Amino acid sequence: MSRNSRGGAAHESVERALELSRADDCVVIAEETSSANLRWAGNALTTNGVTRGRRLTVIATVGGAQGTAAGVVSRSAVTAGEVAEVVRAAEHAARSAEPAEDARPLVSGVPLSPDFTAAPAETSPEVFDGLAPALGEAFGRARGGGRELYGFAHHQVVSSYLGTSTGLRLRHDQPTGTWELNAKSADRTRSAWAGRSTRDFTDVDPLAEEAGLARRLEWARRRVELPAGRYETLLPPSAVADLLVYQLWSAGAREAAEGRTVFSRPGGGTRVGDRLSPLPLTLRSDPGAEGIACAPFVLAHASGEQASVFDNGLPLAPTDWMRDGRLEHLVATRHAAQETGLPVAPAVDNLVLDGGGDASLADMVAATRRGLLLTCLWYIREVDPATLLLTGLTRDGVYLVEDGEVVGEVNNFRFNESPVDMLGRVAEAGATERTLPREWSDWFTRAAAPPLRVADFHMSSVSRGV
Repeated sequence: MSRNSRGGAAHESVERALELSRADDCVVIAEETSSANLRWAGNALTTNGVTRGRRLTVIATVGGAQGTAAGVVSRSAVTAGEVAEVVRAAEHAARSAEPAEDARPLVSGVPLSPDFTAAPAETSPEVFDGLAPALGEAFGRARGGGRELYGFAHHQVVSSYLGTSTGLRLRHDQPTGTWELNAKSADRTRSAWAGRSTRDFTDVDPLAEEAGLARRLEWARRRVELPAGRYETLLPPSAVADLLVYQLWSAGAREAAEGRTVFSRPGGGTRVGDRLSPLPLTLRSDPGAEGIACAPFVLAHASGEQASVFDNGLPLAPTDWMRDGRLEHLVATRHAAQETGLPVAPAVDNLVLDGGGDASLADMVAATRRGLLLTCLWYIREVDPATLLLTGLTRDGVYLVEDGEVVGEVNNFRFNESPVDMLGRVAEAGATERTLPREWSDWFTRAAAPPLRVADFHMSSVSRGV
């Protein structure tokens, strides 16, 4: 769409908006999105399609006697003739707003992106060319084994163009792929799930995924009813990522300094420097992390607890949130850093947990005397921000392990756990691998985590749901 004569090129929209701006300062973000998808049900493809979209965000700032105010207007499918309207609307919003608490001088002096004027990257159905034949073979194998496969593959590429009145011209292309496969028994009484995050689907093996789900459906032929309680539990990477992504979202420096979160120190200050885990676990984000790379600079469409529109274009660096079991950083905008005295540490759009282990989940099962093996978590909600107590449900397979063997499927549970408290009870961390946080996959896909062995994981009640 960026080459559409009505819309103009994305970088041209940025330049046009900056040229039209009458505000003291201006930030413009133009995004071009291209996506392709496949869906299947009952061992057959059902739909596929390609979509394209564009969004223009204009952030106008105006100074006054009381401080600097910001106005933000974001609209989809903006044509070249509508850019001026968006700019005027942002300026009107800025002049009508109270001074912004997070106001800071706009970022400057960052090297320009050499490809700023290039056409946006695009995806197409060809991204699934290597996937489709193997998927068809998996359908046949599942059909022959009395199983049904459901799921989808989605690929999206977003090209972001950032320009500011201080001279920044930055561009980033972000590919995002997700793959989810659900296998059901013919009578629909047994279900198993697998999911992956990918950049281009070359690392997705439908046959291997189907074989793993078939094995889990076999495990589920024997049913064991267990009561609520505390169990040694093996959490696969997806479940670990879901819990720690929420922890990261709750790790704002300012909220902690104000005594509002689990990272607040009783009596004042934050828990930076405290040991959270007895194991040498490191939780980090890195824009250049292999396979889960993300934008190397801040792209903020709105200000909030962990983001500031005034920080747009600020370079991002590898950041250890926890290093060797100790809390190292909290998420801090420039404003939050000044308020708390902590280092500037903007949010980064990926997350990695590494404990230095090399055991696979299968290895950890083999070393388990008695415990539970989970598949994934869902419907995660916060109960208490002061402890970061979360509740949620297990889904698509909870299995009983005895003497190193999976002996059957057990009922689902509701759990009550704080990921921070859980880190203190981790008894073993396996090998880190890229994973898909199932609960948060609409918002956060770039994650890597190991399977964890957690002592006394709290299954608070039995769930009769899926």
